Amino acid sequence: MSLRAIVLAAGRGTRMKSDRPKVLFPVGGRPLLAWVLDAVGGTGADEVVVVVGHGADEVRAALPPGVRAVTQEPQLGTGHAVMTALEAMGGVGGDTILVVPGDTPLLQPGTLRALVAALPGAPAALLTAVMPDPAGYGRVLRDGERVVGIVEHRDAGPEERAIREVAVSTYAFEGAALARALAGLSRGNEQGEYYLTDAVAALAAGGEVRAVPVADPAEVQGVNSHEQLASVAAVARARLNAFWMTAGVEMLDPGRVYLDAGVTLEAGARLYPGVHLEGGTTVAAGAEVGPDVFAVDSVIGPGARVWYSVLRGAEVGEGAQVGPFASLRPGTRLEAGAKAGTFVETKATVVGRGSKVPHLSYIGDTVIGEGSNVGAGTITCNYDGREKHRTVIGDRVFIGSDTMLVAPVTVGDDAVTGAGSVITRDVPPGALAVERAQQREVPGYAARKAKQAPRKAPKKE
Repeated sequence: MSLRAIVLAAGRGTRMKSDRPKVLFPVGGRPLLAWVLDAVGGTGADEVVVVVGHGADEVRAALPPGVRAVTQEPQLGTGHAVMTALEAMGGVGGDTILVVPGDTPLLQPGTLRALVAALPGAPAALLTAVMPDPAGYGRVLRDGERVVGIVEHRDAGPEERAIREVAVSTYAFEGAALARALAGLSRGNEQGEYYLTDAVAALAAGGEVRAVPVADPAEVQGVNSHEQLASVAAVARARLNAFWMTAGVEMLDPGRVYLDAGVTLEAGARLYPGVHLEGGTTVAAGAEVGPDVFAVDSVIGPGARVWYSVLRGAEVGEGAQVGPFASLRPGTRLEAGAKAGTFVETKATVVGRGSKVPHLSYIGDTVIGEGSNVGAGTITCNYDGREKHRTVIGDRVFIGSDTMLVAPVTVGDDAVTGAGSVITRDVPPGALAVERAQQREVPGYAARKAKQAPRKAPKKE
């Protein structure tokens, strides 16, 4: 006997008001569906089939290897979705069929394992939860303790809507019993659909349907609106932050730290409020990040300090400093002890060990050696209107304030450029390069200017 899982991911999610398939909306940097597939994978299922419909090609592209997609067309309800999956699976015989919605990202593998473990000897088992606000969920109907059916919210009467125990569209079925129940479904309801909940009622009429309650209703919360998406994202964020704090990461205000699931942190890192770390970003021990930092796919090294800044595909070395108000674009690498300071932008640039770009500069397509200093207002003019060109600045170089380095150009080791220079030719090692017009003074200019008669405003016609 095998455990075979069906994940329902064909819905449009009309309340999201988006062309994006609902199950691909992100939580913690991953699609809703990815979290669900992780939970299903934790059951040891022998086969996983995802039922797709709206945005089928996009959903297929998001599936991991080994997970098969089947298309539900037309989309005639949850019962029809499971029919479609069973047809694609072939004979299910005495197999256990696990059915899970694709929009419940907080669902845990242990909960699904408990559901499967409750099935033997019964035709079906279902997860239930007592919701503070059960609106939108199917209500569990009981005769005493015995489950006799589920009524969808839209079809429920006033007394049934007062029931707070709900079904959360997560079931384990005995395969042959499920196939028989599905064969007897009709579309005689408000939506004109085949309801999977009607199959549960049919099975309950012939045997015991077991209910498996979950302790925390948040775990089984689905996503049908942006409000619900934000709600589950907040829970997922709290879980991630709690995990990293347990692992030794300091967070001054964890409610204002936003981490993707793919982020890696080392014990001893310190995160201030307003930190957003996305993609594959890593933060090493002793680093201090924030306040107000956005970093995606970036590396922040041991003991580094990054604050009030944006990093995209950047690498910050050990003890390096970034910000405040710096923008490190893709391809930037700050070596150990380097600095990109206030209102500095870099792109495809290496700032060597101990070198500094302290403020008000744009450095692009550049390699800076060790121990160099780039003065305020410096710009590497790397684009000639058609192509990008490189600038090379050697070791122990002093670039004067407001220097324009017109690439391609090389400034040799120990060289100096005068403030306000436009450097268009290579500077030899140890040389001083100055390119300015000679200053000219006009004596008595202010007095002569004061004696000039003021211009009269033109007369109005």
